[in-house]
Amino acid sequence: MSAPDWDAIRADFPILDQQVRGQPLIYFDNAASSQKPRAVIDAIARYYERDNANVHRGLHELSSRATDAYENARAKVARYLGAASADEIIFTRGTTEGINLVAQAWGAKFVRAGDVILLTEMEHHSNLVPWQMLAERTGARLRFVPVAEDGTLALERLGELLTPEVKVCAFTHISNSLGTINPVAELCRAARAVGAVSVVDAAQSAGHLPVDVRALGCDFLAFSGHKMCAPTGSGALYGRAELLDAMPPWQGGGEMIVSVSYERSTYKKAPGKFEACTPNIAGAVGLGAAVDYLEGIGRAAIFEHDLALTQHALARLGELPGVRVLGPRERRGGLVGFVMDAAHPHDLTTFADQHGLALRGGHHCNMPLMKKLRLPGTTRASFYFYNTKAEVDRMADILAAAVRFFA
Repeated sequence: MSAPDWDAIRADFPILDQQVRGQPLIYFDNAASSQKPRAVIDAIARYYERDNANVHRGLHELSSRATDAYENARAKVARYLGAASADEIIFTRGTTEGINLVAQAWGAKFVRAGDVILLTEMEHHSNLVPWQMLAERTGARLRFVPVAEDGTLALERLGELLTPEVKVCAFTHISNSLGTINPVAELCRAARAVGAVSVVDAAQSAGHLPVDVRALGCDFLAFSGHKMCAPTGSGALYGRAELLDAMPPWQGGGEMIVSVSYERSTYKKAPGKFEACTPNIAGAVGLGAAVDYLEGIGRAAIFEHDLALTQHALARLGELPGVRVLGPRERRGGLVGFVMDAAHPHDLTTFADQHGLALRGGHHCNMPLMKKLRLPGTTRASFYFYNTKAEVDRMADILAAAVRFFA
């Protein structure tokens, strides 16, 4: 297979062809949200222009078209993740909702007082707060795999932490602050060995590298569409069929029922019982289009492109005085978090914006990790396949100017 034409691919993103503060836009905030290619924008527009109707319950032509588009998108996501069936895919508003669904539906039924929920110290709030809430409701306890000095997990501690009391083992695939790529398959195997359910936060990985849920051996995996070229408010939760069948609904309403009387209701099988109300149909259509687009490029190629930009950024940041990069040097995703001695992350991000450079400054929804690292936050540059080495070089020049400005 020939290498992707990255220049032609970049031209698919109309938003990148603009100036900010009189400078060409450099968008390095992809870990927060990615940009959308024309193919996704057009798919959403076509849906609203030709097929807009509610799904499943209508007998007219537009409803049939909308239903087909919605369920075709589910099938695409299933293939994209390597799921055994489209019935293992639940559409959500994103990673946060997917994890909350597991914590509320599976956790409320199967987690009890005295049980342990094992997380890591690098979790995004979306993979921490829902488990805190579950622990408060049930009397379960939280336990954490430490983060080592180099930004990787202290896996030598796993044996003492992942004990039979652990009912849930939830962890991120790629850290949104450190860039660390965690050994998901190894963690899932260890969780299953003690009878724990594994939950993977794939927000930073689903659009950046190949993800196969059966190869990973995970029980649940959640991701957000807006971080992989799809619309905001779109995403999906994968769950193994037997687990989904054992879970109660987490929301009640229309669409997720088989029958309703004044006294009681009966519910559909998964995924229907977890999708109460009118869904984000256009978001699902856009997600399906994004899956097609990314598959057309190839996620392995995207990962190699991201990694090359990251390695180039690490080299250029290493040239700047008073700048320290967080996370491992090897085996990392397409983002770089760093601190500059001379400037607070918010001030540095504001300075960069004046030069057309979009970075992210703050705690990145990793407040406990930042407290552990004794930092108020970091500045983060995060890359995607439409970014270039020339943009990384321009970022280095802007940051060099910032070092002089804040000195």
